Amino acid sequence: MQYLLLIYSEPAGGEAPPQDQLDAEMAEWFAYDEAIRKSGVYVDGNALEPTHTATTLRLKDGERVVTDGPFAETREVLGGYYLVDVPDLDTALDWAAKCPGARYGSMEVRPITVFDQG
Repeated sequence: MQYLLLIYSEPAGGEAPPQDQLDAEMAEWFAYDEAIRKSGVYVDGNALEPTHTATTLRLKDGERVVTDGPFAETREVLGGYYLVDVPDLDTALDWAAKCPGARYGSMEVRPITVFDQG
């Protein structure tokens, strides 16, 4: 079964952390990425650009309404995702718990719906 591991964190603000801290955090991410890929459960994944690069589209009375930025004001923002193919929710939760994003924010684990097209 496929699950989407959505990685949320607080938006960056203020002063950037020291370079050695950034290097250490990126090393954690690279190690996790390598582990999940080598495990055979990895299907896809990407980091997202910051929320200020987002564009939101809504249809109002059949007309497109386009606004800059994310669709909602929230304390945490979606920063990236991993799509995994695992036997069950417990295994998906295990991978979410190993993700560095779980320490810096929160992980939403959501099953993928597969529609019967036949």
